Amino acid sequence: MKKLLIIVLMFTGLSGFSQEDVDVKGNTVTMRETAPVWPGCEDSKDKKACFNSKLMEHIKENIQYSKNDKGEYIRGKATVSMEVNEDGKVVVNSVEGKSPVLNKEAKRLMESIPTMTPGNLGGKPKAIKYTIPLNF
Repeated sequence: MKKLLIIVLMFTGLSGFSQEDVDVKGNTVTMRETAPVWPGCEDSKDKKACFNSKLMEHIKENIQYSKNDKGEYIRGKATVSMEVNEDGKVVVNSVEGKSPVLNKEAKRLMESIPTMTPGNLGGKPKAIKYTIPLNF
């Protein structure tokens, strides 16, 4: 009887430490990936919408438009492949576009994103990748 009581107490205690990001159904284990959280979005009900809103605000407030030799704004598109690493910092992996000037600005703009709460998978920090197109 003591052994049965000890086993029941062990399982009861272990269930308290289970992770809410993991679902177990039969033989299938599903781990939920959680996206990074932008500073100021921690208490938001819709963290994804808050993240997108803060990213757009960051781009609008910090983008610097370059001019060509004629004094006209350089127009074009740059696609940034980046990740928010396990420390919550943005790391730009690549920038693709036709204009080196716009590519440089796109990289600078993304690297100036503030450090955020990192994404996680199964309760552990995980780098989350993003691809962001920017139109100048």
